[in-house]
Amino acid sequence: MIDKSIFKNVKYFVADLDGTVYLNTELIDGAKEFFELAVRNGCDYCFLTNNSSNNSAVCLDKLTRMGFPVPEEKIIVSTHVAIDYIKKHHPGKSVYLIGNSRLTSDFKRSGIPLTDSAPDIVVLGLDDTLTYEKIRKGCNYIIRGALFIATHPDIKAPMGGDYMPDAGSMMAMFSACTGVEPLVMGKPEVFTADYLTELLHCSREEICIIGDSLAADIALGARHGMKTALVMTGVTTPEIYQKSDIRADVAVDSIKDLCSIFD
Repeated sequence: MIDKSIFKNVKYFVADLDGTVYLNTELIDGAKEFFELAVRNGCDYCFLTNNSSNNSAVCLDKLTRMGFPVPEEKIIVSTHVAIDYIKKHHPGKSVYLIGNSRLTSDFKRSGIPLTDSAPDIVVLGLDDTLTYEKIRKGCNYIIRGALFIATHPDIKAPMGGDYMPDAGSMMAMFSACTGVEPLVMGKPEVFTADYLTELLHCSREEICIIGDSLAADIALGARHGMKTALVMTGVTTPEIYQKSDIRADVAVDSIKDLCSIFD
């Protein structure tokens, strides 16, 4: 039984995507219904993913093919947090971007100047087109004094029944070479918490983070004063949760169980 009073001040439900709303190409049972119930009960929602190898258009296309089309502005990627930070704190500074074509497209649309020569900032995302030449250039620019920013800290990303090294693994390689730790943007960092409150025009206490990752989703809320709901449809199992020091306000089997909040 869920204690509904936990969510009495929540205005926005911010949910992770893969492992929370869908698994591979299938919408998780009850996901669409939960967000429809949230809106009918005077709340709103958006989605938040760390995966900077995708952009909001890719995520929207995937949701649409699953029968759950949403406005594209409801999809937030760690890329958006990085772009917002750079534009606010380093306006006009040039960036050497280590990422695929989708990440590059988002940066180009933002108006941030991209360069292959003597950048002010090196930005590292989840780059599934990573080459040794990109690594060599990026490391040398960081050693020469460029600010080092990573879009998110995830070590590995699920791919069906397999995994791929994520930005956190690449980040460790760059830090080992340069001796420089990056400024990290995505979940669970404070930059993402601040981005959400500004974007949604609400306080942290009015946000509930829903996700399957203790280290990313639940830690984001737990560290920064937001409510949290853990689902067991992705990377976290009941056994993993039992052994973890990171605690959620609510832990359920799947997002379908959260529909009872609105009963």
